Amino acid sequence: MKTSITVSAPGKLMLLGEHAVVYGRPCIVTAVNQRMKAIVELIGEPTFQLEAPDVNITGYQKPMSELGKGDIPKGAKFVEIAVKNFLASQSTSEVKKIHLGGVKITTTSEFSSQFGFGSSSASTVCTIKALSEITGASLDNKAIFDLSYKTVLDIQGKGSGFDVAAAIFGGTLYYVIPGKIIESLKTDSLPLIVGYSGIKTDTAILINQVLEKAKKYPEVIENIYDSIGKLVEQAKKAVLSKNWQTLGKLMNFNEGYLSTLGVEGKKLADMIYAARDAGAYGAKLSGAGIRDCMIALAPKNKTQAVKDGITSAGGQVIDIKANVEGVGIEYG
Repeated sequence: MKTSITVSAPGKLMLLGEHAVVYGRPCIVTAVNQRMKAIVELIGEPTFQLEAPDVNITGYQKPMSELGKGDIPKGAKFVEIAVKNFLASQSTSEVKKIHLGGVKITTTSEFSSQFGFGSSSASTVCTIKALSEITGASLDNKAIFDLSYKTVLDIQGKGSGFDVAAAIFGGTLYYVIPGKIIESLKTDSLPLIVGYSGIKTDTAILINQVLEKAKKYPEVIENIYDSIGKLVEQAKKAVLSKNWQTLGKLMNFNEGYLSTLGVEGKKLADMIYAARDAGAYGAKLSGAGIRDCMIALAPKNKTQAVKDGITSAGGQVIDIKANVEGVGIEYG
């Protein structure tokens, strides 16, 4: 049995379908090349140890028997609960050895946790994939998804799971909660331009704000969700055919619905409209909204102009590649 393994998983960007995905409509999400890495080591002493300097966790440890108990620091929750859930789900002799010994995990990230790229989900996926490999449990991707998604729900109480799916399967996915459909959209490129507003969004707060609107105006909000779901179906075809002009138009429609839900935010709107004015096929927010990131699709001859437009509106252009591979073992 191996005693150490290194695994990495990608971050994600939502292309279309945010908010509506929480209520059963489809979304399209893509994996991005800024990755989370986890080194998992089996150790002799019965302790859980975590080093996660990117989220200010250093020298954190506790007895294996205390996993999930007590006051867990925010930066340690997803990894610790992931270990707990993995061990609870398995009964092989190799997994039992971990109970007798312990585990040390060190995480490092290529992207700042301030971006809404799904760092918590990526670290969860890395942890469970690494434990699956190092113990010989050899879980398939669906089993890793189920355990990772359970971990997110245990901590947050809610979540759609698309960021977990992107971290595991990679590429560009058509997704329906709660992993009911995870379909890979085969495309060899996705020419996204990403702009960051400078401030991270609290996703849970925004989801609850939209929920309150839905309680007051249920028919209106349900109609918006239905409309978003329909344009996602059209966007799926556009991705598969690499019809970026059509996809851009659908992104603009999606942004209009998100604005109606009240999650656009002035700075993001400025960045979005600057990108369109500079020649983008389409642009919209990506994620929960108000702050965080926006995305644009542009023809090659307009790429720099769109980037300049985003910058002139006060945004920061983030150099990323979309449609990358999912979780995997790092060698060498």
